[in-house]
Amino acid sequence: MFVRKNLFGFEFTSKNLLTLLLLAALPNFFGWLVLNVPWGAGKFHIFQVAIFLAAGLFGPLGGILAGSLGAVGSAVALNNPYIIVGNVILGGLTGYLYMCRRWHMVFAVLAAFAVQLPWLYYSDIYLAHMPVKAVEGIIVALMISNLMMALIASAILPSLKRYYGSVSSGV
Repeated sequence: MFVRKNLFGFEFTSKNLLTLLLLAALPNFFGWLVLNVPWGAGKFHIFQVAIFLAAGLFGPLGGILAGSLGAVGSAVALNNPYIIVGNVILGGLTGYLYMCRRWHMVFAVLAAFAVQLPWLYYSDIYLAHMPVKAVEGIIVALMISNLMMALIASAILPSLKRYYGSVSSGV
């Protein structure tokens, strides 16, 4: 088993590299699982949990990789390539705040989502030409699903960190 140290700030084995690639691909499959949000706020996906796990295990670059590659399926299905940029912001900033600044996962996700919001609003309304009402529903659904997926990721991460060991030096 090879070990590559300090490659883009990561210290990982081939097993960890495969895990990162899986977490980057998984959101494309999770994107097809759609759940209704109560109170007519729209629908939510569970794909963010893989992005948050990658960010929690591999830091900002893991979050960026999982956010960008994981958004391809949604971007193609919705004919909205701007989704990729939003997920890069969400994954990268979550990884930075969690790994480098040592924020709790939930707070890192909420802060990253707050930073992502102007891009989401601008790109969906002005670039993808979506109705304002639809974007407002998306924002509410994403806030709820991001919070829920952050809670799930924060519960799973300690076990994954024990299993994989320390995989990132925190860039």
